[in-house]
Amino acid sequence: MVHVNAERKVLTARRMTLIGSATALGMAVLLAGPGAYRHAPNLTALSSSAQAAEAVQSGGFADLVAKVKPAVISVRVTMNSAARTASSDNERNGDAFPFRRGSPLEGSGFFISADGYAVTNNHVVNNAKSVQVTMDDGTIHTAKVVGTDTRTDLALIKIDGKNDFPYVKFADHESRIGDWVVAVGNPFGLGGTVTAGIVSAHGRNIGAGPYNDYIQIDAPINKGNSGGPTFDMDGNVIGINTAIFSPSGGSVGIAFDIPADTAKMVVAQLKDKGYVTRAWMGVQIQPVTPEIADSLGMKKAEGAIVAEPQSGSPAAKAGIETGDVITAVNGRPVKDSHSLARQVATMTPGKAIKLEVLHKGKAKSVTMTLGTMPNERQANARGQNSTAGNKVPHLGLNLAPSSDVAGSGDKGVVITGVEPDGPAAEKGFKTGDVILDIGGTTVKDVSDVRQALSDAQAHGRRNVLMRVKTSDGTRFVALPISNG
Repeated sequence: MVHVNAERKVLTARRMTLIGSATALGMAVLLAGPGAYRHAPNLTALSSSAQAAEAVQSGGFADLVAKVKPAVISVRVTMNSAARTASSDNERNGDAFPFRRGSPLEGSGFFISADGYAVTNNHVVNNAKSVQVTMDDGTIHTAKVVGTDTRTDLALIKIDGKNDFPYVKFADHESRIGDWVVAVGNPFGLGGTVTAGIVSAHGRNIGAGPYNDYIQIDAPINKGNSGGPTFDMDGNVIGINTAIFSPSGGSVGIAFDIPADTAKMVVAQLKDKGYVTRAWMGVQIQPVTPEIADSLGMKKAEGAIVAEPQSGSPAAKAGIETGDVITAVNGRPVKDSHSLARQVATMTPGKAIKLEVLHKGKAKSVTMTLGTMPNERQANARGQNSTAGNKVPHLGLNLAPSSDVAGSGDKGVVITGVEPDGPAAEKGFKTGDVILDIGGTTVKDVSDVRQALSDAQAHGRRNVLMRVKTSDGTRFVALPISNG
């Protein structure tokens, strides 16, 4: 794994700085202690980003690291045997998944106040029997878990008994793509490791949850960096390291941070009450794909389409219906379902909001009072395999009325077979899924499906929109159809 590149040894100090301080071992890391920003005369912040950039060009990141150094901590967790086994199984099962999080036994964190509050990742301290924190000077403390939030993978811990811990602050502005950043943490248990890079992108969605638009950075991040801070050149935390893209398990220069704005909101609630309360609409939503947009006659694939409003939910009470496309919240455009979830998550339960909705092809405004997100929501519906039914042309599906197949309910038609190479298989249809309606028309048997397909073809549609109930919930799927 370690490759010595002799040619790199002759690089000038200035060039070494510009390439991210690569060491003689060919690793783009700076080994130094974890860091912090202390409110003391000799640790004053850089006065501007311009001065920071000049400092980087002339002398590297040493001054910045010295300022942020004391507040970053290494976090070690003791877990009970059952939790340890489950965590090991999860890591093994995730080997084929390129987005990786670190070990639940070891990670990083940072102090956010002098009285011992510190931030880390939920996956670092979740199910912890005990939490041990090691500071930059080697001092070891026992910490307690104040609260965790699984949806954003954030946790707040606290060390009691002192009121003079060094700490850092969250940035009050969004970083720019191309800005220099420095990450500090505890990769592979080495402790005190600093890496540098730039902000590569904003708004990354890696499928890890509905409430995060991750910051992508190229500073090398590895297992053990989880929960550690990424700093801007003023010594403020712009994000919390939480995941990496890695087919191999090691750093390939693509890492993901929870943005400071998200962290500030979550941490404030964890500190106040130990858990996070989120606003709730009570709808299952999904993005409007180009195929869905075409099937609805929309010019652009924007907004979030409602697959199903929950009974008694704020959305249902406000008159939101299946098939409605939510295009804006309080005048702010909704790009997709992820955008809608994030907008609502930042709001307060009980707040009245105004939605712009496309309802059966017509625009309308809806006022809704947000509820409180329930702790658990389940929307499971399972079907059973069957060989009954007739084959529907063009789709590659065998169907039967749901009432004829045990366990499939009494609505819609159940899929009893899927051709491996057919259009439906490509869109993820599975045996046991139930088609509830097509193009907004309820279907009860195979003849209804044929008629709905015929109507779509008659209107020149290249795609037909189906509402499908699966084991994971209800969703819309736009399926391509032939006009021949």
